[in-house]
Amino acid sequence: MTALHDTLRRYVDDGSLPGAVGLLARGDEVEAVAVGYTDTGRSVPLARDSLFRLASVTKPVTAAALLMLVDEGRVGPDDPVARWLPELAEPMVVRTPGSPVDDLVPAARPITVEDVLSSRCGWGFPPDFSLPAVAPLFELQRGGFAPHAVPAMDELLAELAGVPLLHQPGDAWLYNTSSDLQGALIARATGRTLPDFLAERIFEPLGMTDTGFSVPERGLHRLPTAYQPDADGTLKVAETFNDGWDRLPAFPSGAGGLVSTADDYLAFARMLLAGGEAGGGRRLLSPESVTRMTSDQLTPAQRKSSSLFLEGQGWGYGGSVDIERTEPWHVPGRYGWVGGTGTAAHLVPATGKVTVLLTQVAMTGPTAPAVVRDFWRVTA
Repeated sequence: MTALHDTLRRYVDDGSLPGAVGLLARGDEVEAVAVGYTDTGRSVPLARDSLFRLASVTKPVTAAALLMLVDEGRVGPDDPVARWLPELAEPMVVRTPGSPVDDLVPAARPITVEDVLSSRCGWGFPPDFSLPAVAPLFELQRGGFAPHAVPAMDELLAELAGVPLLHQPGDAWLYNTSSDLQGALIARATGRTLPDFLAERIFEPLGMTDTGFSVPERGLHRLPTAYQPDADGTLKVAETFNDGWDRLPAFPSGAGGLVSTADDYLAFARMLLAGGEAGGGRRLLSPESVTRMTSDQLTPAQRKSSSLFLEGQGWGYGGSVDIERTEPWHVPGRYGWVGGTGTAAHLVPATGKVTVLLTQVAMTGPTAPAVVRDFWRVTA
């Protein structure tokens, strides 16, 4: 057995996880490990091709899709998003981040596509969740990982228009909401649903046959039961996480709605490592867009103010970018992200390495849990 297998097995043996799939690729060499079971009853073993709810590991895929439209000139980085999302044409901003939700000033300028790509549109979650303007955003994005608890896109955008921005556009990095707006931009700019666009432009060219916003009935047995840890570490079934994956949601979330496998996500990561090319020389993204996507877009002050999520690292489009070697696994230029359902996926452009970890136990906060950190450590 390998160090990767032994690391993941330890968490299954002590009851922290029902199971896990871990993948480490260096060029053409791939080690994939599946340990444990689909549920705590230990009746069905996990497999390399088991399906997992990606949660926020969806974000890089959505960013790549929007950059395809930028490459084609259909969407410009400096374009106001109101061209496609007119509901967001006149946002209001709380006077200071700590101001009451009715103490508002107009936005100093329109929200642009670049603001949404870099997660600096003014909506999103800050390190301080107690700020008054965060509460209505939480209420709007109440669905969490439950795909059918979120209203349809038009309704969601209309409701979001009534939620004040926490910061002026471009001023601060805020988590999550921008990725959902990226998905809405794709749908409005193309006149297609986000699932259809991703399937045609990313999943089919890359052979990602198991990736989507729902699971066909024939594949539901490959989707493990999702869990949340109690305060004492006991795993309880996360009822909302398990509902609705047999059908498309009303609002397919570009921030966290995909289901996928380790090998499907490896195909996506390899496309980025190849500068945007798929197999057979077919180009999905320009090298320039891949470089911007996987390069830090934040100022030092923005990185510092987002330390709860980013832990001192940077942010490109859809994922974090390592800046400093504060941990053994941090390599300058390493790009990727984690998902609240217990997932993580990263690539290192300088070395061609890809790591993917898929579990079915939700995180309890923004900090990656011990199993994720040990996975990073053993694959560093």
